Amino acid sequence: MSTLMVDFIISLDGYGGAEGWPGYWGMEGPEYLAWLEQDSLKGEPIQLMGATTYRLFAEHLAQADDPASRALAAARKIAFSSTLSEPLSWANTELVDNDPVAAVRDLKRRESRELRTIGSLSLVRTLLTAGLVDRFRVVVFPVITGATGRERVFDGYPDLSLELVESRTFDGSIQLLEYVPTVLDGPPAVES
Repeated sequence: MSTLMVDFIISLDGYGGAEGWPGYWGMEGPEYLAWLEQDSLKGEPIQLMGATTYRLFAEHLAQADDPASRALAAARKIAFSSTLSEPLSWANTELVDNDPVAAVRDLKRRESRELRTIGSLSLVRTLLTAGLVDRFRVVVFPVITGATGRERVFDGYPDLSLELVESRTFDGSIQLLEYVPTVLDGPPAVES
């Protein structure tokens, strides 16, 4: 039986990227990069992604030559899409063009390796709503991109309560927060 970890890299105001800013908002430090490399090699997770993330990563990361990118290129990857078609250009990537909820339920039942998402805001929203996410990990970079931010990560997501199970600071400013999520039907009742 497998578990599903959602990974996001965000600005403090919840954006996944910002116009004109470099990757990691130009703030990645040696501690964070060392952890990222170690984490990408740990346990050989199966990487799940949607079509937009697949297209972006296949174009940019497939050619990168750093340890984390090489590990991702070698990893088993599953792209969920009704718009992509086989053969996919990025090595070790399978295409699933049917219901991602049913497919991930089946993967969780059959696989022993951890499942992880990469970006893929819509896919994650669907999997969270279905209650399939076991861990929710967010790396918060110390920047606010209110004027240039794009891709607000949590818009349209269900209400969640989050139990903090791990936290860490990298390079004196980058925060890793790992939670166990619980989907809520709505805000908790207020007692009078």
